[in-house]
Amino acid sequence: MTVVIKVGGARAVDPAGALADVASLYDDGEDVVVVHGGSTAVDDTLERLGMPAEYVETPDGVVGRFTDADTMEVFEMVFGHLNTQLVAGLQSLGVDAVGLNGVDGKLLHGPRKSAVRVVEDGKKKIKRGDHSGSIREVNTDLLDSLLDGNYVPVASPPMAGADDDEVVPVNTDADRSAAAIAAALDARLVLLTDVPGILADPDDEATLIETVETADEWETLEAAAEGFMSRKVMAAEEALDGGAPEVVVADANADEPVLAALDGDGTHLYDSALEEQ
Repeated sequence: MTVVIKVGGARAVDPAGALADVASLYDDGEDVVVVHGGSTAVDDTLERLGMPAEYVETPDGVVGRFTDADTMEVFEMVFGHLNTQLVAGLQSLGVDAVGLNGVDGKLLHGPRKSAVRVVEDGKKKIKRGDHSGSIREVNTDLLDSLLDGNYVPVASPPMAGADDDEVVPVNTDADRSAAAIAAALDARLVLLTDVPGILADPDDEATLIETVETADEWETLEAAAEGFMSRKVMAAEEALDGGAPEVVVADANADEPVLAALDGDGTHLYDSALEEQ
């Protein structure tokens, strides 16, 4: 079965262990797709350029980046650099990796959202000028052709956003990009982050939620997820609902992080939890 691995973009995440595990899986003949984030690198670059990063909260309580036209240019530049670095790292380990973003071959395609609903000072507002999108299609033919050729796709946002008759690069969440790809390929999904998994108490690693197999356990999971972790739960739900049999949220900085996650570390979410709802 194909494994989709999302390498986090947080400042505290070192991708070296994940890349080594991808090489190990590749050497064993497994089909692997890597998806990466890079929000921290975008923020760092914006700061150097004197452009403050802007985050907004949706009415559902999800925090996300507001991407105006200038930020979108920085986004494309930074993600291109990160993609090249990961591809080079994998090639150094003997992996025939191919870098691409969601615009390439319309790997990730869907409508552009130029306006988003946000909450500011307790009030719901419409904020315009956003360059983001919602993934509606994944080009599985492109991924299958690469996997059949013994390549490891290394994919990232931006996605191909449909804006009337024009296709434009727009921002989309990397976790949800990985989820869409995992769902389209019926693949196991590993979401690597900077904590051991989803914690019932975010300040206590001993409260790790190990498995989520029932509707009641899913409710507990959603109640526990805070901030950016809620986005991973959203991505996990989309992956499972779309056909992925399992999602694992695990520590990117653990020894052999991907192999350990596939072997039981982290928080394991199963499609049975959604079937009961």
